[in-house]
Amino acid sequence: MRLRWSVMLLAAVFAAGAQTAKMNHWVVTWGTAESLVRPPAPANAPAQQRPGEGGFKGQTVRMAARTSIGGTRVRIKVENEFGAAPVTIGAAHIALRESESKIVAGTDRAVTFDGKPGCILSPGVIRVSDPVELKVPALADLAVSLYFPGETGRPTEHGTGLHTTYISKEGDFTGQSTIADATTSLSYYYLAAIDVEAPADAAALVTFGDSITDGSLSTPNTDHSWPALLAARLEKNKATSMIGVANMGISGNRVLYDGAGASALARFDRDVLNQSGVKWVMLLEGINDIGRLHSPSPEAPTADDLIAAYRQFIDAAHTHGIKVIGCTLTPYMGAGYSSEAGEAVREAANQFIRTGGAFDAVVDFDAATRDSADPRKFRPAFDPGDHLHPNDTGYQAMADAVDLAIFKRK
Repeated sequence: MRLRWSVMLLAAVFAAGAQTAKMNHWVVTWGTAESLVRPPAPANAPAQQRPGEGGFKGQTVRMAARTSIGGTRVRIKVENEFGAAPVTIGAAHIALRESESKIVAGTDRAVTFDGKPGCILSPGVIRVSDPVELKVPALADLAVSLYFPGETGRPTEHGTGLHTTYISKEGDFTGQSTIADATTSLSYYYLAAIDVEAPADAAALVTFGDSITDGSLSTPNTDHSWPALLAARLEKNKATSMIGVANMGISGNRVLYDGAGASALARFDRDVLNQSGVKWVMLLEGINDIGRLHSPSPEAPTADDLIAAYRQFIDAAHTHGIKVIGCTLTPYMGAGYSSEAGEAVREAANQFIRTGGAFDAVVDFDAATRDSADPRKFRPAFDPGDHLHPNDTGYQAMADAVDLAIFKRK
């Protein structure tokens, strides 16, 4: 009888473990969108105009990534989306970051790919690492270190990282507590996303847009982009605390044509639909297209052009069960490429976003940031001087303008 009860107890334990594993799933806690690789510099220009721009050879790159939600296990995604040749990652590590390039003692973990310490990234390829046992807190900094033993060429990167990246002079420092005498940049290289294993009720929000979503002109190393500030609001609210946020903004990005990054239409599948556990996408894009109306251009859009693209995004997302939150375009009059014709298109696009009934929900960023004395311009307290991007205060106002009840709806 005792043996029978022991067998029954073991069966129950295994069944409970299997049920828990079934309930947990992968959800993106951090992500970034890769930009198009820039063409080589002219022959008479310096070979490397900024750290990392020319690529790496026999060097370690340590990048800081701010989590949105926590989890019990973690994995990374690396990609060579726009590279011209295969890139070898010789070693990869992940840890909690303490400060600068220093990691928290006892948290360093080697990352493997199919059981191997590295992988080869062919052009256009995304590789997902094996799961790593690491308790990842919400709103914490992770350090991801990649070692490139051979020459990479110009890297697939995200240029407006807004977090300091540390680049070693030479050698594999992936498992070291710090990287001494490192050069630094504010970009991410080859790192596309970080997923955590989270409970069944966890899900992800992708913020999809241009420099205003990317966080341009916010203070580096302070997590003051509006998506980062929104992630903090979501985490502090019990009803939304298990919603991850992946920031897929690219500075200079356009909806209809390539520019600083593949067009939004070209990258939507990769940067939105391909994210782990995604349930919502917030769409804030179009102002760089509108800027083409400043001077004659075959790429200048009409409002109907932008609206047709918005409808295409909505249809694609709905096909995958993802809800789309339309965000009105913020004021831009006074910016270097502003024009009366562009303002007319912006207002027409915003009218569709607000009243067209195509989106599952709407966030009125225009109303949250405009100057009451001249609604075509940013509120002076939010304008850092370029009349296009918010400052830290303006980004906070944008994050605060999001009704969290949007994410509680079935």
